[in-house]
Amino acid sequence: MSAALIDALRGRTGKLPVFAPSDDEDLHLTLFVCYELAYRGWDGVDDRWEWDPALIRLRTAAEHRFCAFLSELAGPVDRDVDPATVPARLVDIVAADDGPPMSKFLRGRATHEQFREFVTHRSIYHRREADPHTWAIPRLAGRPKAALLEIQIDEYGGGAEPRMHQELFTQTMRWFGLDPAYGAYVGSVCAETLAVNNLMSLFGLHRSRRGMILGHLAAYEMTSSLPNRAYANGLRRLGGDDAATAFYDEHVEADAVHEQIAAHDLCGSFAAAEPALAGDILFGARCALAVDAHWAGSIMRAWDSGRSSLRPSHAVAGAGAA
Repeated sequence: MSAALIDALRGRTGKLPVFAPSDDEDLHLTLFVCYELAYRGWDGVDDRWEWDPALIRLRTAAEHRFCAFLSELAGPVDRDVDPATVPARLVDIVAADDGPPMSKFLRGRATHEQFREFVTHRSIYHRREADPHTWAIPRLAGRPKAALLEIQIDEYGGGAEPRMHQELFTQTMRWFGLDPAYGAYVGSVCAETLAVNNLMSLFGLHRSRRGMILGHLAAYEMTSSLPNRAYANGLRRLGGDDAATAFYDEHVEADAVHEQIAAHDLCGSFAAAEPALAGDILFGARCALAVDAHWAGSIMRAWDSGRSSLRPSHAVAGAGAA
């Protein structure tokens, strides 16, 4: 399915394929291909495909299948939520999260190659970090908009390119000898990694899901500081220098502040302004944590069995630290 889609977008075939993914990997690669047209596009693909009606129909069919999975994984949207309880309920959702102990493993036990694989997977998101959540800015007003901008300004380094989180992550990639080019490893990662990224695009690109993307961001900000401290310490254990750990060290401090802004100023004020979407906020947060746990579980299972977590035909060759 995804290969036929690429061929069609590059003009090798006459029309788009009928939506019929062969498995989850095909489904999420198809969605990722469609969504990327709204970001930086694909080499050899006309930008006008982004709003092609046939492609939107194909994308919508794939989204319906993904949404069914999300409802099974995270439960349905609760339409009877008191808006005033949203910040506290976000805290409860985060406190109840018991996903695989990925951060503890990376801090104390992961090999150089395992940590390198982790960075490879995360590069799909971190090389465009903040971009999916930025879609929400023009869809907000007043206090929620100001709160989101406060968070995003930090994500984009306050306007200084070297401080942008997208750019800081390239230093970590270079230390591992990885290619920091945008999207370099899309073909190397598993369906679960693509699903993590597709979730953000699904929420961010639909105005009707604006509450969900805010809940997603809140969950990320509220669960970031401690894992990133563990990642930084694990990387230092492996010999990582200050440049290699800068990305993780930055998140320890920044996200401790963002946690309160996201829960109260962003989500709390948005729920008060649009009470009908209070349940969407909580659903977005649950999905963020559940899909991330699903991803981490797949990676840990591969490592526990002595396998690479990357696609066999695209495994990144082991290279020493730069």
